[in-house]
Amino acid sequence: MLEKHVLKITQELNLQVRQVAATAVLLEEGATVPFIARYRKEKTGELDEVQITAIRDRLEQLAELDKRREAIIASLTERKLLTPELIAKIDAVETLSSLEDIYLPFRPKKRTRAMIARERGLEPLADLLWSQETRLDPKSEAAKFVDPAREVKTPEEALAGARDILAERVNDDASVRARMRELYLSKGVIKSKVVAGKEEEGAKFKDYFDWSEPAATAPSHRVLAIRRGENENVLFSRLTPPEEESISLLEGHFIKGTSPAALEVKAAVNDSFKRLLGFAMEGESRITVKKRADEEAIRVFAENLRELLLASPLGQKNVLAIDPGFRTGCKVVVLDRQGKLLGNDVVYPEQGARAAAEAAQIIKAVVKKFDIEAIAIGNGTGGRETESFIRKLGLPGTITIVSVNESGASIYSASEVAREEFPDHDLTVRGAVSIGRRLMDPLAELVKLDPKSIGVGQYQHDVDQNALKRSLDDVVMSCVNGVGVELNTASKQLLSYVSGLNSRTAANIVAHRNEHGPFKSRKQLLKVTGLGAKAFEQAAGFLRIRGGDHPLDGSAVHPERYELVDRMAADLGCSVLDLLRDSAKRAKIDPKKYVTTEVGLPTLKDIMAELSKPGRDPRQQFEAFSFNESVSKMEDLQPGMKLPGLVTNVTAFGAFVDIGVHQDGLVHVSQLSDQFVKNAADVVKVSQKVMVTVVEIDLPRKRIALSMKTNPELVPRGDRKAEAGPRDVKRFAETPKRDVKPQPAAPGNDWFSQALKRKS
Repeated sequence: MLEKHVLKITQELNLQVRQVAATAVLLEEGATVPFIARYRKEKTGELDEVQITAIRDRLEQLAELDKRREAIIASLTERKLLTPELIAKIDAVETLSSLEDIYLPFRPKKRTRAMIARERGLEPLADLLWSQETRLDPKSEAAKFVDPAREVKTPEEALAGARDILAERVNDDASVRARMRELYLSKGVIKSKVVAGKEEEGAKFKDYFDWSEPAATAPSHRVLAIRRGENENVLFSRLTPPEEESISLLEGHFIKGTSPAALEVKAAVNDSFKRLLGFAMEGESRITVKKRADEEAIRVFAENLRELLLASPLGQKNVLAIDPGFRTGCKVVVLDRQGKLLGNDVVYPEQGARAAAEAAQIIKAVVKKFDIEAIAIGNGTGGRETESFIRKLGLPGTITIVSVNESGASIYSASEVAREEFPDHDLTVRGAVSIGRRLMDPLAELVKLDPKSIGVGQYQHDVDQNALKRSLDDVVMSCVNGVGVELNTASKQLLSYVSGLNSRTAANIVAHRNEHGPFKSRKQLLKVTGLGAKAFEQAAGFLRIRGGDHPLDGSAVHPERYELVDRMAADLGCSVLDLLRDSAKRAKIDPKKYVTTEVGLPTLKDIMAELSKPGRDPRQQFEAFSFNESVSKMEDLQPGMKLPGLVTNVTAFGAFVDIGVHQDGLVHVSQLSDQFVKNAADVVKVSQKVMVTVVEIDLPRKRIALSMKTNPELVPRGDRKAEAGPRDVKRFAETPKRDVKPQPAAPGNDWFSQALKRKS
């Protein structure tokens, strides 16, 4: 069966048989997608992660189809309904819907009108009508089936029962279902209406109170919005094709002329469509359209998550992190270069001159005492005001001051992960620590969160949650392994995403590290409880040990290739360390000399690249960003203002941009460029720095329309004449909500707070 699947996937993905076959074998052996893509290029013909993932997913889909096929055959066999012809049909189908169509006539059903008619002996009459013989008189034939004992009192009742049987026969016809399915998906129209009496309660769905558009082209976000409206009992929707065309298709397939018998069949066909087949096809089509919308929303979410996880890291610096607040003050924490919490305090820069002066003294003392190199300020409530306060303190110009996206920080601070790491600190301290660590290394910190809480999704709670989790887990795993993980400093959450590891083995690695000290070589991983040779093979190349026993322990060169590199060095009469330091020596290496049946040029090229820059970080170098200091709230905005911003979310209809006013603005896809843009992701990415123009401000609804065009059309304040929505989405859309942070506790009298106050 695997061979059959390999051939099918080869055709579908336009790949070579050997590529798909090798990948299938590796996956079956337990290899992960990152490992196969990085360390088994010769076997797969250099397939990338996207192609390998597609093969994996398709193999799983075909396996599910086989499982369902086996279940159906078992059911038919048990009921003695399986025939050679039927098993041939079942074996030949390639989709789940086609398989279910074949099984439908044999599926155990609840008591239907057709069943009752058969029990009353009316199937022979149905067969006579089905023949549609021109000389057949339906009423005369029906009179022969009148039998009060069987509750068939008149010829009309007999004909009605026969038509019920024919209606079910029409509904169960596999070829017709396939054609109707195509009609629904190609020409079906989604229509939505408001549920009576829900107009006020469902005001946010106002744009869909009387909405219709072709299902084939309906964008993901509108399909999901309508579905959400239905789930909240505000909207009612249908998905139907032109009724005349549907009836015409069915009649063209089943009707043979205009004889009286044909007219009875025609009545049965119409009844089948309106009572059975139409609803069945609508249900299937709604599921298909929803699945398509889910896939697009998940794809967008995954792309955004990848960009966010791979955002530029500041690196190992002494960081002062601030979680801003007005009434409750700003929680301040100090982190060393490894992200370790050194101390915390609370300052109140917004509670009068005296409190501001005290806050300034504390901040200056902290900066000096701990040799602070960067300051991370959360971008939530009070963020801009706090940033302005910090910038006016006259701190050394070498200190980088950065506004950090704190979406999900409150979720982390209340999580089991945070409680385990900081059992003696309250939620606000944990949140501030997370803000600082996000600046130092976004990837290492964000993996501690459920990706759905990071705020870069679109209708994420409305899509298939299993499919969403699978996709996001794939992205996190790809990013973690693409960057590499420092074995001696990584958290167990970060380690759990390393190829070949899981939460249990990651926890065991941390426990081993705590008990025995830092790992000195990758080989020591084999001493970790529960981590065997297979897991070591999958994980070792993605783990880094700076200054390890072997010079390549800090690189992406897999331990299975150390002997090869040792041979390269020996051939040049030098050490591996010399190869890493001396480009002239590396230039003398001819990779072709080291090609074997196991190691080809693709792997050798990767090894040479690693020797030149061992353990290099693929992420871009960090560049500080700052908002326009004259703008800190929506009331400061005016149409025509050009402002720097950070892209926070990319959707099907545009991009949301943070311009520093605590409310993201929307750049509709039509406003992303002077040129036509089909896909917003082609122009902007999450965390990208952009320059935007304010087009319109809607203070009552807290919405901001932005543009990246050279000369956008502006809308003066108070000149807005229409509600925004799908017909006017160029200006506005539902803006993602900011993270709601917990209330900080009162400042403690710990050594940190007291020492700083004494020093100041």
